[in-house]
Amino acid sequence: MREGYGGFRKEIENKKIAVAGMGISNKPLPRIFEKAGASSVRCFDKNFDQDTADTVKDLQKGGFDVDYYAGEDYLSRIGEGYDLLFRTPGLRPDIPELANAACEMTSEMEMFLRFCPAKIYGVTGSDGKTTTTTLISLFLEKNTSKRGGLVYLGGNIGTPLLEKLGMITEKDRVCVELSSFQLMNMSVGTDVAVITNVSPNHLNYHKTYDEYLDAKGNILKFRDSCGIYVLNRGNKDSERYFRKEGDLRTFSAYAGLKKGENGAFLRGNEVIYRDDEGERKIYDTDKIRIKGLFNVENYMAAYCATKDEEDIEDARKIAAEFGGVSHRMEFVRELDGVKYFNSSIDSSPNRTINALSVFDKKIVLIAGGKDKGISYDAIGKTICEKVRSMILTGPTAKLIEDAARKYAAQSGTGFDIDVYHCDNYTDAVKTARKVAKRGDDVVLSPASTSFDMFKNFEERGETFKKLVMELK
Repeated sequence: MREGYGGFRKEIENKKIAVAGMGISNKPLPRIFEKAGASSVRCFDKNFDQDTADTVKDLQKGGFDVDYYAGEDYLSRIGEGYDLLFRTPGLRPDIPELANAACEMTSEMEMFLRFCPAKIYGVTGSDGKTTTTTLISLFLEKNTSKRGGLVYLGGNIGTPLLEKLGMITEKDRVCVELSSFQLMNMSVGTDVAVITNVSPNHLNYHKTYDEYLDAKGNILKFRDSCGIYVLNRGNKDSERYFRKEGDLRTFSAYAGLKKGENGAFLRGNEVIYRDDEGERKIYDTDKIRIKGLFNVENYMAAYCATKDEEDIEDARKIAAEFGGVSHRMEFVRELDGVKYFNSSIDSSPNRTINALSVFDKKIVLIAGGKDKGISYDAIGKTICEKVRSMILTGPTAKLIEDAARKYAAQSGTGFDIDVYHCDNYTDAVKTARKVAKRGDDVVLSPASTSFDMFKNFEERGETFKKLVMELK
């Protein structure tokens, strides 16, 4: 059993701590460490927002030994002399400035996983992480409440959890979304681990695809061989994670189970779960509110993870009522017979392929953003089949257009998509308004990261929604 907040305090007391990067996950750390009895804290970031600066000044007034260092050369100022170094997920652990700090390197999430006393459900994967993590939290709520507990949702989903460690008990359940950035060099896993799927992604951060896959696999570092793990049977690259130890449950909307496997699969439009007790129907796919077979898989994964702690009728009710997570095929508005959808989360070609698969007519697509160093070839077929007009922006605009033209040439189908290039989202949305006809769907599905123009995909999606709501 993990020690909880008391064990965390023992780990932090009288320690000299460095914090590299003051993004969302690390922002609460100075106050957390002060309360836990740290000797000193030094914070490093290229830029400090006013909230962080005010926090440091307040702690200094109270007599705590804390300071922060900013500037283009902030990493070179880290130096040595610390007991612990907390890195932000966006910094690789092997960069010289961190590796040369000559102390134990950890992170907000790793420290939380080490000491959290509640059962932890962890979700990673290339696509579907947030939806699956959210569904798991919803599936667990009723039964957790019955025994007097709460469900905590956080991690890469946007909520750091270390600051809540003192509130969490064994009666609670914790659901965390984990990115490959967070999992890289992670030394501890979760009690229940879900890998939704894997495909090439974030290769502008990871040196190789194998390194990316290895990072994802770190979620399976259980303390013993009894942990539950849920894997995608239809996803080829997930096979590297299959093993004999632990309670394996598989799922797929495209492939059946192998002999002797437990898990979820499709029979017609029915989701079936099979285990040692036999087969039973879980859902009808047409009763799931959010569209797409990829979302059916998200439900399958969530059910496989939680079936021991949920009521099947509650799960069915959630499937019928859950409208999805913001920025994931989110309906924005209808104007003059044209519907606008925000799927800003689609930061890779594979996500856009999945998103467009739910439409049974050709759409107006807004796409493009920063290049992650991955191939766009696979998106060409989907664009040619699903897109009537394409509005492109950002560094990947040419890559996306070239992929579609290449597929059209190779398949002999001809390229009949109207293509528009825009410098910003204001022009992109105005162009969509001009070219969309009554009955059309306009879909923001960038197939690229947001970092060319925005801080994150949420800011990109909110900007898109604001611009759409301003249309007349």
